[in-house]
Order: sequence, then structure tokens, then C-alpha cells
Amino acid sequence: MVHQVLYRALVSTKWLAESIRTGKLGPDLRVLDASWYSPGTREARKEYLERHVPGASFFDIEECRDTASPYEMMLPSEAGFADYVGRLGISNHTHVVVYDGDHLGSFYAPRVWWMFRVFGHRTVSVLNGGFRNWLKEGHPVTSEPSRPEPAIFKATLDRSLLKTYEQVLENLESKRFQLVDSRSQGRFLGTEPEPDAFGLDSGHIHGSVNMPFMDFLTEDGFEKSPEELRALFQTKKVDLSQPLIATCRKGVTACHVALAAYLCGKPDVAVYDGSWSEWFRRAPLETRVSRGKSGKA
Repeated sequence: MVHQVLYRALVSTKWLAESIRTGKLGPDLRVLDASWYSPGTREARKEYLERHVPGASFFDIEECRDTASPYEMMLPSEAGFADYVGRLGISNHTHVVVYDGDHLGSFYAPRVWWMFRVFGHRTVSVLNGGFRNWLKEGHPVTSEPSRPEPAIFKATLDRSLLKTYEQVLENLESKRFQLVDSRSQGRFLGTEPEPDAFGLDSGHIHGSVNMPFMDFLTEDGFEKSPEELRALFQTKKVDLSQPLIATCRKGVTACHVALAAYLCGKPDVAVYDGSWSEWFRRAPLETRVSRGKSGKA
């Protein structure tokens, strides 16, 4: 049954370069640059306009989100997502390949991979090694913007891959799901501040396990092997045969947990979209754990 469910979550730089060289880009294969950087550091759209994978469109995660939400990077509506990706030339029959330009090799690409999946689209992959390795290996780049023909995309929210504040709160009692937080250890413990955050202390949801997303990547920026990933989950006593919710600060690096589990044959990891950004502002004080100066986040 599993082999029917799992689509290839990763494609290699070599595979994509060959697909571009042989003219495969088009309605059946679209590439997205999903780069995003903290304000005041790098400018994602500017870098895209300077150089990107030939044929790639810029996926602006600031535009494709619920801009009315008080929380960070929340999912857009079904209609909003469908309209946005349709304008990028993506239909329900398109194989979508996502990358970003982060120095780690991958940062925001798994979030967009998960977004497509949560809206019912299964033929989506992350470029393994990201733009960092695309450049390192000498593959072609262009400054020419992509202007794909608009397509019709129908989005259907898969609620099994998405968890809300209320569901995570209920889970503290029922413990039906394991809860994994993908932030760095210092932010998880509350000993380091949340970057670029005003009024948001660090810390974690009571009962969650810390698995920093950087641990899923090699030093060269590639995803670790399924065997290495399984060992990481085992070390943290996370049972991949049982239900799992991933969380982080704003539902972005949590998607690295979902991707890593997917590569281990577990495609059903749910992401708490509001993550710590929402939890800190809404949850009872006793459910917020921190080693910071106040003892509570």
C-alpha cells in the first residue's frame, strides 16, 4: 500500500538539469524558487531576479499565506492557494520541484512541499541540495523571469496533515500524537532568544521532543539518508509507526520533520501551523516550558 502513496520527495540536481536540458519544463514540470530570508539580511526576490534555475518561478511565501492572521506564515485558504499556484502555471497534473537559496541547502523549500501536499497535491519534490549545490556543481542559471501560461489548480485541504491550536491542546491530555519541535536546542529550551521576534519569548510546548531540523541535513546541504534519518528518530525515541505532529516557531522548519519522516516511509506527519508563534500567545502558562529567566516562557 505504501508504495502507492509515496511520491519521490527528493529529486537530484543532475535529474533537474537533465530535465531542463531536454526541454521537459512546461505544464507537466514546473520549478519554484521558494527562498525567504530574515529582514535586513538577504533579499530573496532580488536574488531570484539576478539568477535562478532556468524556467523557475518565484514562490513568494509572504504573498501565499493568510495575511489576515495575527500569527506568522499561516496557510492561505484553498481558493487563495489555488489562485496563487495557478498563476504560476501549475495544474493538478504538474510535477512541482521546489528549491531555495539558503546556505544550509534547504530551509523554506520543505514548507512549500508540505503546502502542496496539504492542499491535496502529491506530485511535488524538493531539489536535494538546493540552489547552493546547483551553483556548486556548475548547472546553468538565468536572470530571465519565468512567464508560464496560467493554469487551473483545484485545492482540497487534507486536514489529516494539519493540526490546529485546539487539537494540539487536546493532545496534551490524550497523548495520541507525539510532538516534535524542529527549532534549535537553545530556542527550544528557552536559553536563546527567538530571532527577529518582538514579544515572543523562547521555550516549547509541554511534552514535545526537540529534533533541530539542521540535523536532517549533511554539511554539504543534502538530505541525510533514510537510514541516518531513522537513527535520528530512534535516538530521540520518536516512534515512526505512531502518529506524529511537527512544530517549530511558525510552521516552516516543522516541515523538515515531515519530509524526513516521509523519506523514512511515513507520509502522514501533521504540522501544527500556528506553532510556537501561536502557542506562546494563546496557551495556558503551565503548558509553556522554558529555562529562561522567568522559568516559564
